[in-house]
Amino acid sequence: MRYETIITRLGDMANEVMASDMLIVFNENAPEELAEVSVLHTASKLRRDVKPGDVVLLGRREYAVTAVGSEANNTLRKMGHCTFKFQGAPDAALPGEIQLQGSGLPRVNPGDPFEVHFK
Repeated sequence: MRYETIITRLGDMANEVMASDMLIVFNENAPEELAEVSVLHTASKLRRDVKPGDVVLLGRREYAVTAVGSEANNTLRKMGHCTFKFQGAPDAALPGEIQLQGSGLPRVNPGDPFEVHFK
């Protein structure tokens, strides 16, 4: 089972946010003030909670989930929203955060996949 979406747009400031070791995602209907700092994607149904050990695919890079904040699954389910942090920490510092571990930061473009592969 997977959560599968396609990246549709990068906000004007999304790359600046990524330079801070984080990536913010939202469904395509995000308010413009949030869309400008986010990576927007098609809506999809989250059928299961994201948990440590799952794998996130962003573009061509895979990352292991190491921690999930207390609200991240809720906001991902409702708005396609969470904040990915690429520090591989064992705990999420913020409720809407998902910590990822992998090689480098993703390079994403419209048309690229954003998926969660559940274990």
